[in-house]
Amino acid sequence: MRRLRPREVEALLADLAAVESRRRLEDYRPYPKQAAFHRAGASHRERLLRAGNQLGKTWCGGAEAAYHLTGLYPDWWRGRRWARPVMAWAAGHTGEATRDTVQRVLLGRPGSPGTGLIPAAALGSAMAARGQGGLVDRVTVAHAAGGQSVLKFKTYDQGRERWQGETLDFVWFDEEPPADVYSEGLTRTNATGGLVWLTFTPLLGMSEVVRRFLMEHSPDRADICMTIEDAAHIPPDARARILAAYPPHEREARARGVPALGSGRIFPVAESLLAVAAFPLPPHWVLLGAIDFGWDHPTAAVRLAWDRDADIVYLTACYRVVEAVPAIHAAALKPWGPAMPWAWPHDGVNRSPGGGKPLAQQYREAGLNMLADRAAFADGSTSVEAGLMELLQRMQTGRLKVFAHLADWFEEFRLYHRKDGRVVKQADDLMDATRYGIMCLRHARADERLLPPPPASEGGASDSWMG
Repeated sequence: MRRLRPREVEALLADLAAVESRRRLEDYRPYPKQAAFHRAGASHRERLLRAGNQLGKTWCGGAEAAYHLTGLYPDWWRGRRWARPVMAWAAGHTGEATRDTVQRVLLGRPGSPGTGLIPAAALGSAMAARGQGGLVDRVTVAHAAGGQSVLKFKTYDQGRERWQGETLDFVWFDEEPPADVYSEGLTRTNATGGLVWLTFTPLLGMSEVVRRFLMEHSPDRADICMTIEDAAHIPPDARARILAAYPPHEREARARGVPALGSGRIFPVAESLLAVAAFPLPPHWVLLGAIDFGWDHPTAAVRLAWDRDADIVYLTACYRVVEAVPAIHAAALKPWGPAMPWAWPHDGVNRSPGGGKPLAQQYREAGLNMLADRAAFADGSTSVEAGLMELLQRMQTGRLKVFAHLADWFEEFRLYHRKDGRVVKQADDLMDATRYGIMCLRHARADERLLPPPPASEGGASDSWMG
């Protein structure tokens, strides 16, 4: 067999690279958070993929756009589908930014069409944009069902007025748009019941657009947060170096998609000081559940395990569900510990609409071992600020740890903040439950199922241990 010459090897490798560059959509395999984002499109009209830098958010948004434009959905796809050609917009801040991100991901670099996520065979005619070299104004894409989809590239700096008039099936915003531009883009999909999705790192903090997804709950909206730990292409040993390279005030936003909250953050504590891998609990540690009641906002609960010898509290489980009755919540929480005591807030004495039983009593009758009285410190006080200070002191001194897999808890922890000195009472349900638990630690008790049996009686029979 003849040995290939160096130039022949280089040419062969170039040919292989060219082939691979035209199979990007076929080769796309989403990480779990990206898959969750796609899946949410089946039931949510508005979606935000809130992620750190270089984690794959733009690639994820571009892959979804390419699937809808071509109709070439993979077998694993569980998101929204169109069985016909679509009309769509994709946008970035400026013409240059749109060309170098959104257009590059979908079409390839200028001069190399078909090397992006939209296969070369599907690309039709393209019209160049005015005023920005290499920027495409619109392109047609062959759809698997027949006919042509149409994609137009837009920019935020065109202003709200240039976003009016069209009727669209979907709009993709890459990087955060101004609130008025986002509203116009969403309006373009009203008549079709179409989709709008955003992919960005929230460097602008708690902006109006971010607050819409994080604070204004709606069945039409989904917020998916992707952190550096969710990006498998970044080796674990490289993550610490990447984090250290970011300015401290941008670190959480650039690595974990956390809106910059500045001095308003209630717990300015690094997650690395809190997160620990889950482990079996020693039988002599005492347990306590704590619940925050809700309906239109979630009912939330946490389980605390207290190592009294070291005075370290471990948060080992959390639960957050909206619009369910007490019996449903109780059934989900009782397996945490049938006899485990439960702390509850002041509204547990409130009666249900129509004169029903108090909430705490409903949970008690459903099988949870609710404490006799609402959550309070040993002296009877119920100060919110005192509870927050106790939590903060435990975090800073290493006496509060949280099992690292409890993503819902860490999500609220990252967003928990003040405005004008006051605690913002939104997306704080697990934080409230944790505070109730810390206030009532003295009521924690050991799990009887884990304790060793007592010594056998003189008659040889073993008595059951009742605590």
